[in-house]
Amino acid sequence: MHRASAEAPFIGFSPSQSASASMAWRLHREVVLLAGWGRAILLQVAHPLVARGVADHSPFAAEPWGRVKRLERTLRAMLTLTFGTPGEIAAVAAHINRVHDGIHGRLGEGAGAFNRGASYSAHDPALLAWVHATLLDSFLLTYERFVAPLTPAERDRYCREASAGASLLGIPPGRSPQSAAQLAAYMKRMLEGGDIAVTAAAREIAREVLAPPAPWPARPLLALARLPAIGLLPPAVRSAYGLAWTPRQDRALRLLAAVVRGALPLAPSALRYWPAARAAAARERRTGMIG
Repeated sequence: MHRASAEAPFIGFSPSQSASASMAWRLHREVVLLAGWGRAILLQVAHPLVARGVADHSPFAAEPWGRVKRLERTLRAMLTLTFGTPGEIAAVAAHINRVHDGIHGRLGEGAGAFNRGASYSAHDPALLAWVHATLLDSFLLTYERFVAPLTPAERDRYCREASAGASLLGIPPGRSPQSAAQLAAYMKRMLEGGDIAVTAAAREIAREVLAPPAPWPARPLLALARLPAIGLLPPAVRSAYGLAWTPRQDRALRLLAAVVRGALPLAPSALRYWPAARAAAARERRTGMIG
């Protein structure tokens, strides 16, 4: 098993679709959606089996610039799955599935509903479904906080599109929410059902996500990134991590979101949208012109 085995653990998005019709294109093109990744990761590893898998198989905290490299690899995979050609999407999905082949093991101690010795696998549909749902939930929440509100129909379309692509990464039909209501019900069931329990491994990963070693010029940016990562968590999960959240921090997050929402319409597309999204839109325009 190679040491990059957890470069894209438990990830799932929708396949490429028309830019004019796809809610996935609309959401995933926004660079500011990065603000939701910290929250998604903390939710993912709040599941003891996911936390154990990341702790056992991800070298991101030990490698030089490992955190940046891992984020870049995972981000590149997500963008390809959303904006790539059919061939690129198939290649990335196959690579992720091969990576997942090496991610398996057992819990060293009981946690939540899981006994000591409980097995985990990156191919487990239940774990894939949990991480997939945390991404959908976090991206919808982040988009509406930092970009613009969505209608109920738009939220449902986003969930359906994501469900259509989930099978590429091993999530069986029926395990991915088809609507925002189904997503909310699933998240509530998971958060209240006993499977979610923050472990020592999860807290260690959270420290690496929230407070990685960084040169002092980058520290103000990290402080800003911590606001949505912590503030948008469900309160019970935030408390389980032992993360403080004060009224002052809440006001700071609200101000940050308001500033970003106001500035985005003025930002040039080269700053606002990912290069992969701009390239896909240009490819679609050329295809339309040729057709």
